[in-house]
Amino acid sequence: MNRVKDKVALVTGSTTGIGRATAIALFPFTLLASMLSGCVGSATETSTPSIAYPQTKRGDVVEKPFGQTIADPYRWLENDVRNDKEVAAWVESQNKVTNAYLDTLPGRDIFKNRLKQLKDYERFTIPIEKGGRYFYLRNSGVQNQQVLYVRDSVDGAGRVLIDPNSWAKDGATALAEWSASDDGTRVAYAVQDGGTDWRTIRVLDVNTGKVQGDEVKWARFTTIAWIKDGSGFFYARFPEPKQGAASQAGVENHAVYFHALGTPQTQDRLVYATPDQPTMVHSFFSITKDGRYVAILSTPGTSGYKLTLVDLKSANWKPRKLVDNFDNQWQVAGNVGTKFFLMTNKDAPRFKVVTIDIAAADPVVKDVVPEQDAVLDGASLVGGRLLLSYLVDVKTEVKRYTLDGKADGVVKLPGIGTAIGFEGKEDDKETFFGFTSFNAPGTIYRYDVASNTARIWSEAKVAIELNQIAVEQRFYKSKDGTRVPMFIVRRKDVTAPAPTLLYAYGGYGLIDLPAFSAERLAWVEQGGVFAIAHIRGGGEYGKAWHEAGRRQNKQNVFDDFIAAGEYLKAQGITSQDGLAIQGASNGGLLIGAVVNQRPDLFAAALPQVGVMDMLRFDKFTAGKLWADEYGSPAREADFRNLWKYSPYHNIQSGKAYPAILATTADTDDRVVPGHSFKYVAALQAADIGSKPHLVRIETRAGHGAGKPTDKIIEETADMWAFAAQWTGLDVKPVK
Repeated sequence: MNRVKDKVALVTGSTTGIGRATAIALFPFTLLASMLSGCVGSATETSTPSIAYPQTKRGDVVEKPFGQTIADPYRWLENDVRNDKEVAAWVESQNKVTNAYLDTLPGRDIFKNRLKQLKDYERFTIPIEKGGRYFYLRNSGVQNQQVLYVRDSVDGAGRVLIDPNSWAKDGATALAEWSASDDGTRVAYAVQDGGTDWRTIRVLDVNTGKVQGDEVKWARFTTIAWIKDGSGFFYARFPEPKQGAASQAGVENHAVYFHALGTPQTQDRLVYATPDQPTMVHSFFSITKDGRYVAILSTPGTSGYKLTLVDLKSANWKPRKLVDNFDNQWQVAGNVGTKFFLMTNKDAPRFKVVTIDIAAADPVVKDVVPEQDAVLDGASLVGGRLLLSYLVDVKTEVKRYTLDGKADGVVKLPGIGTAIGFEGKEDDKETFFGFTSFNAPGTIYRYDVASNTARIWSEAKVAIELNQIAVEQRFYKSKDGTRVPMFIVRRKDVTAPAPTLLYAYGGYGLIDLPAFSAERLAWVEQGGVFAIAHIRGGGEYGKAWHEAGRRQNKQNVFDDFIAAGEYLKAQGITSQDGLAIQGASNGGLLIGAVVNQRPDLFAAALPQVGVMDMLRFDKFTAGKLWADEYGSPAREADFRNLWKYSPYHNIQSGKAYPAILATTADTDDRVVPGHSFKYVAALQAADIGSKPHLVRIETRAGHGAGKPTDKIIEETADMWAFAAQWTGLDVKPVK
């Protein structure tokens, strides 16, 4: 397990989905989401007609938490758009105005057509070997959803097992989590409809291709883990919500169950739950490679995990608490019998590898590979070696160690970028890893552990001259003098100040590593600059980097991002009126906050599925879990800190704001769309200048996971054309 934001995206070369690794699935995050003539004019307010926004009703809701008067005139927009006709009418009117404006942008169709070309390349995920078969996802190009394939040998021909592209006419029903049984004869897979976090799990017979009768409903924030004999699988779920309330259901009473094949869900066996701590989430569970233990990581938020083991050889499957506090993070790298190898930041902010023998009467944690200067981001036990992935200034290095902690060389990587994978069993002779970078699409390698050599298993070929793309890393100083890394991507011939798109996330200890993105290169190809700032709040430099951007320290995140924008201008990378900014989910919060604090710095802003009301985020779906990151609005000190930067509450009338295109989706049950609805309503009502302040609301789409390719292309084309209009990027068809 590692802490990369989207392990699948790093391998497939896509940064358009929000289908993150399960270990972070419950937190607010997201990712990104030619042949026609035309160009974009200069970035002036007179280049677009004035916009008549829909009239938005103002309510009279006023509350006084901790003696502070807080008006919330648009609270009615929190109602579910699918069940409230008034909200639905508001959405329709907003989309009508937004689409009318976007139709005027000459770069829109150019970006859309070019994105179709750039994304039309074959890509794979890292294969998983089960019973001598190799399972993997493949997209032939612009398929709306990835297809599950299997090979009967490592280099054999693949055949389709599950093709979700036929499940819905609009392509919005996706194959989510999946897992093959140890003998490779069955696959349990989750169906995700319209972007929701809810899952329905079914079972496929690999030999016949037929779907079995098993059906498990109301799974959410889950992995799927088969018991070794293939008789069933483990999964996590919430209680069934009341009819019509699923989209706004909270996150209480999560539990891990075992489903025995051929039995109804009502007979599923409860394996682990914490009724005394109803907001605990147990998403992070796995079965050890020897099939004996279920390892369950439980968390109330983001700071740490409890670690519980279930011995499947015991008669009653009684859970055993191995770590019974939330002080630190723990991840299971593997085991040899009762000796477990764990990755932890206990007494090691940049993580280390330890062992613990659970057979001992009083198990003692022992260091195996101590903490190093670089941040340990992933650990696995394969072929009698520990394979450890380190981040050195946000770039991957992979080191080998013997099981007693002795250095055993490094894994040679094809370049400077990101490597992930290296999963397998202790006695496996081979494993697979993926490599990518900003100018290197995902390539998958088959790695021989004994000889420490790798060969290409699959290689992507894209419709762009990648040798013309320059990537450099720079460091700049934030407001308090902190040194912050930033990657800059542009065409090699772009040396003068150019329209720039600046992106960041900055939260939950998560890391945006260098990865290929057809979407971002569509911007760069036009002569624009793409920059990503690795600001505090992430995990780029370990626990301390995360803590420096968490709770009362959240302002550091905004200061780091603002300093990145100032640096790009001071260094002549972008012009004074050429900076657009983008962020999603927690990153959408970032964009909303910095626009309020420095509206003069930016020409355009693209907040996506943002957390915009920091005084009520804990009232919806998974929001209660985020209090560990942001603080709780119910505590006065936290409330006052949240109120200072909440995007919805800090819009400054009387100041000229950049052009803003907020994006959200009607079925987002992670960060509910009411956040963006209220924020945009407040923007449109404020005296903040004549530039457009719009919202684009997608239908049958959620927080991002499972979003079909055609919707991704359309949304990206709209965002890039909008940003180009206001930064002066001259968009032309690519020859």
